Amino acid sequence: MTHPLIQESVDKRQHVRDLLAQTPEDYAAVRDLWKAHSLAEDARDIAGLMATLTEDCVYELVQTGHRWEGHEGATRFYLGLLGAFPDIDFALTGIVVGPQGVCEEAVVNGTFTSPWLGMEPSGERVVWRNVIFFPWDPRARLFTGERVYSFFPDLAQGTLPAPDGVPPRT
Repeated sequence: MTHPLIQESVDKRQHVRDLLAQTPEDYAAVRDLWKAHSLAEDARDIAGLMATLTEDCVYELVQTGHRWEGHEGATRFYLGLLGAFPDIDFALTGIVVGPQGVCEEAVVNGTFTSPWLGMEPSGERVVWRNVIFFPWDPRARLFTGERVYSFFPDLAQGTLPAPDGVPPRT
């Protein structure tokens, strides 16, 4: 039996080759769309966020296996995140923009005020680090979602718990 991570790499091999075939001419469009996405996120503009995403987008918290699919799923992701951390702030610490998409690193903080991902709110300010990949769809000229890697230095396990029945991914 093939390990799931090895199978994932095999399944995505052609997709990665297609991404590598992108040309630098897409750079400006990718950068401008990321800016629009970021501004919509800061404004808590769900419709503006959805306008930057393909219809079949996928939001994934890679380490835990949490997934939200399509605009409906992405909307649930944002409503849950922004509801749980109404004062959330993404402080960008690094970014790479290219014709394949965007990778950003940020220190994130917010007051945990509502349940999120099966965790009860603490009422405390929570600080964590995110690395997020925004893959680019050159035909749709939109992002296909976000692949989010998070590190919570104040949690003993360093990551969030997995959804019920889903083993954590590392």
